[in-house]
Amino acid sequence: MTAVLSRPAAPATPAPPGRDVFIDALRLFGMALVVLQHWSMPVLSFAGGRISTGNALATGGAWVITWISQVMPLVFFAGGAANAISWRGSVRRGGAAPAWLAARLRRLVWPVLPLAAVWVPLPHLLTALGVPEQPVVTASRLAGQLLWFLAVYLAAVVVTPPMLRLNMRYGWRVPAVLTAGAVVVDVARFTSGLEVVGFLNIALVWLAVHQLGFLYADGRLGRPWAMALVGYGLAAALVAAGPYPGSMIGMPGAAVSNMAPPTIALLAVAIGQIGLALALRRWIVALVGWPGVSRLLAWAAPRMMTVYLWHMSALAAVTSVVVVGLGISTPEPGSQAWLSGWPHWLLMLVLAMFPLMRCFTRFETPPRAAPYAGGMARIVVALALAGSGLLVLTAIGFVPGRAPVLGAGMLLAGLALTWSPARSRPAAQPSPSPLDHGLMGFR
Repeated sequence: MTAVLSRPAAPATPAPPGRDVFIDALRLFGMALVVLQHWSMPVLSFAGGRISTGNALATGGAWVITWISQVMPLVFFAGGAANAISWRGSVRRGGAAPAWLAARLRRLVWPVLPLAAVWVPLPHLLTALGVPEQPVVTASRLAGQLLWFLAVYLAAVVVTPPMLRLNMRYGWRVPAVLTAGAVVVDVARFTSGLEVVGFLNIALVWLAVHQLGFLYADGRLGRPWAMALVGYGLAAALVAAGPYPGSMIGMPGAAVSNMAPPTIALLAVAIGQIGLALALRRWIVALVGWPGVSRLLAWAAPRMMTVYLWHMSALAAVTSVVVVGLGISTPEPGSQAWLSGWPHWLLMLVLAMFPLMRCFTRFETPPRAAPYAGGMARIVVALALAGSGLLVLTAIGFVPGRAPVLGAGMLLAGLALTWSPARSRPAAQPSPSPLDHGLMGFR
């Protein structure tokens, strides 16, 4: 891995300062594939007032698809590169860490507020209208579970400045140490039987992948095909030796999940995915240069956060009509009925997603405000409140009760602390490119 990580890789094409169209494309592709997977894998049926859920990827050897379709590692990798570019750009402009953290916090949390505003009262309204309670609770929980990513990513943003300093000093040794820590955690988890130990890998695994994004931003990731072979080869060996399951997402009834908490098997797949993406970088950049693809990415970029946050709501809406209302169950996964019905299912979900995008895309970008002028202590409190709110909503969802109200209130309080009173009219700032919007914009 030393040879793989330390050899510089020359950029395939020159990019404007502070921009990398490969990273733009990678994060959009990653989020699109997350949505496609979430929409494609549910196996649903409704009887006796209860909805039953399964996973189509648990059928036969379909789990192997997750070695490509579980793209959260690529999203964290792209996020690491984006955060490195953004932080260094802020430093060049004379920015301070509190102001940079405040801006990143606003971009991550602001789009969540309308989700909370809709879903906190919605379960109460639906049950009052006579909708069976169990499907409502299931949908309410799933709508909040998506926020795990924002909670972990926010933590990665917080530690970006010090981790970048470590990257400058120690380079590839930083992800190597994080990987070694993840190995120790897995050994302790599986030898002691204490599952709670494994949750330490939420930090170690995702920070290791995030750190690889720093190395990419420095041009220090080379030999991508070797990286892909090493990563996927290690993953195959770990799965063959056990106790790691083959699927890189949690499966119903599985004793072990590679995702929650993440394992070194998932980290190995992450290395393989990143290597494969880097090996294809030249072709990806060329594809992005096509006018049609460029226009599609420019259209999609300022909408991807909305799609990510609301795509499970679209799934809940279509399920409520088709499965609960009409009593149509999902056909046997992989059968002819399933394959022929899958495009129609996706079409209904896309149609349900469009009005949600029209309503909520406007919340992708927070309102303009004077630069944050508070101290680090205040922004630390804001980050703690926002992160805690995201964790509450991840763990509980929007299930009726006090917890969702508390979580939403913590988000709102954390966000409020990032605004400073305007002492004077802020200087005009250049409008960002469309590709700079979205989940991890560089500006």
